[in-house]
Amino acid sequence: MSAGGRPRVLLVEDDPSLQRFVQLALEEFEIELLTVGSVDAGLAELARAPVALVLTDLMLPERSGFELIDALAAEPALRAGARVAVFSAGLTPATRGRLERPEVWRLLSKPCGLAELDACVRDALAQGPEVADKVVHSSSVATSAEPPPGPEVRQAAAIAEYFGGNAPLYLSFRASCLQQFQADLAEGDKALTDGDAPALRRLAHSLKSVLRSLGHPEAASDALTLEEASQRNDWPALTALWPQLRDALKQLR
Repeated sequence: MSAGGRPRVLLVEDDPSLQRFVQLALEEFEIELLTVGSVDAGLAELARAPVALVLTDLMLPERSGFELIDALAAEPALRAGARVAVFSAGLTPATRGRLERPEVWRLLSKPCGLAELDACVRDALAQGPEVADKVVHSSSVATSAEPPPGPEVRQAAAIAEYFGGNAPLYLSFRASCLQQFQADLAEGDKALTDGDAPALRRLAHSLKSVLRSLGHPEAASDALTLEEASQRNDWPALTALWPQLRDALKQLR
């Protein structure tokens, strides 16, 4: 509990757009939402005071979400009964298998809908400190069917799927993303110039979720392709793929 008596929820997420999504999605909850961008900052926050829920990404700078979970397993007092939900765009079957462990309570696949995120927080707060539980897998699955062409139709589909029909919430999130894209463009340019494939991979990993939640599946697919090329360290592909994604981001208004 916070000093004001509100349950504390810790978000470990380095992408500003996704931080903003969670902040907007949970603003009506009577909670203290703590947002940090790294595993070390998250562990420091847990050492300061217990939380009811830890919501963590897996791909983070310096140390991964897996290392955060390992640290909580090594020091149960640090977790203090908090439920741990993994919020990631990389929940492959192999990754899900690695997360079948007692410290992990729920898996949320990015981009997840507003209702699913709300349910995760409500369930964590309602159930109280964890005693023993099985991993609850996200029920949402990616669909191969693309929305019909046309920006209005795609925007409406995104609002329905990811924002529970809440158009003002979508528009607020979209506005924050458009601002963040300027920083993302600079970050991608620098990573390409510096030959920093891991930085490009982290950026693409975040953008694929953000773009899909905004209703831009083609740009999200470009981000996924860039992420995969970054993982392979395929520089001939990267030098072509980043400008392609860059152009797609610049066209969003």
